[in-house]
Amino acid sequence: MWRHIGPAFRLMFAFTILTGFLYPAVVTELCQVFFPRQANGSLIYRHGRVLGSSLIGQNFTSPAYFHPRPSAAGVAGYDPMASGGSNLGPTSRALYERVKADVAQFRAENPGYQGPVPADAVTASASGLDPDISPASAFAQAARVAHARGLSRRQIRHLIRDYTQKRQLGFLGEPRVNVLEINLALDRLAQDRRQ
Repeated sequence: MWRHIGPAFRLMFAFTILTGFLYPAVVTELCQVFFPRQANGSLIYRHGRVLGSSLIGQNFTSPAYFHPRPSAAGVAGYDPMASGGSNLGPTSRALYERVKADVAQFRAENPGYQGPVPADAVTASASGLDPDISPASAFAQAARVAHARGLSRRQIRHLIRDYTQKRQLGFLGEPRVNVLEINLALDRLAQDRRQ
């Protein structure tokens, strides 16, 4: 019996060392060498202080900033410890009422926009932490942001175009605008105007 159990234990020990320690250590080191920004959370710094991650959404409520899509992660939203969608289906009355309220709020916050409300402006992502909005959602908020910042709509539209990320590899995903990055660009633009 021990003749059969001994090799099994040795194999288990060897694979534990290999897959539990060596492989993760090598992959971690390779990521630190070749992709240090991504391996460390894609953090965004200003003046040596972490402002957030380009991979995790944050809530912006000021009229002077672009607003992210709604979040169902946690009670107040954008809680990485409670990441996940609401799991409400398309026939859910609660989802209907929430989206209806979000559409009314979007219209109230963006009175200069008369077109159809972009879907991502009123629906949460599956994770509740999506850091991006569609270019359509950004353009729908342009008049509000321009008015609050004292800028022209043309300047804001140009900024949106500059911060629109294309599809990955030309065909994966959809064009998107990272909310934190464009809001930081708005702050830099305001700072440049003051100088």
